[in-house]
Amino acid sequence: MGLFKKYFGDRYRKHCYAQCGEDLIVDYLRKRLGLKDFTYLDVGAFHPSRFSNTFLFYLKGFAGVCIEPDPRLCRAIAAKRGRDKVLNIGIGLNSEPFADFYVMSAGTLSTFSREEAERYAGCEGKKIEQVIKIPLLNINEVIAKNFDGYPNFVSIDVEGLDYDIVNSFNFDKYRPEIFCVESMTYSEDRNETKVSEILEHMEKHGYLVYADTFINTIFVDKVAWGCREV
Repeated sequence: MGLFKKYFGDRYRKHCYAQCGEDLIVDYLRKRLGLKDFTYLDVGAFHPSRFSNTFLFYLKGFAGVCIEPDPRLCRAIAAKRGRDKVLNIGIGLNSEPFADFYVMSAGTLSTFSREEAERYAGCEGKKIEQVIKIPLLNINEVIAKNFDGYPNFVSIDVEGLDYDIVNSFNFDKYRPEIFCVESMTYSEDRNETKVSEILEHMEKHGYLVYADTFINTIFVDKVAWGCREV
């Protein structure tokens, strides 16, 4: 690294805020697709910058909508990302207006899934700290109310309900060019499994897998990719 910096300085340095470099991959896709007025929807935003798939784009001057059910984290995001609209809600899958949100001792594992919360609580050092009622809104309603058209990039990380949200998405009406979806189950015994239904569903609706970071899968709309800049 010392020699690299000596000869190249900061010319090739890239800052990453996502867990496994997902934001850098999405930024490359953004440029190849010629998306100059870039907007995003971050479902399960978690933190203003840590493990964030969208903070890099905020720093580049773009803006979007961040959804975070944990009230404490929601306030932190709003305080640091003033251009973004930050919603303290969850994504609903039916007509229920509220749902129990399980706040875990490890904040990255907080979830609306009781089954997942109880499974996490069985892991060493993990526990359910609080259960709170959070308002729900369907993802298509979120887009209709907060975007002119639809976001260019959708990031989904909701601990166990990722497929359900993807399955509820109205692809006939909204065609974000890029998705990043958590597609790996959480495990402490190294027995993670890939949620193949997510990959199959996205493929069915005209998206191809551009990259996979083991934890997350990045999809790009086939039509948009076919029209990319060369």
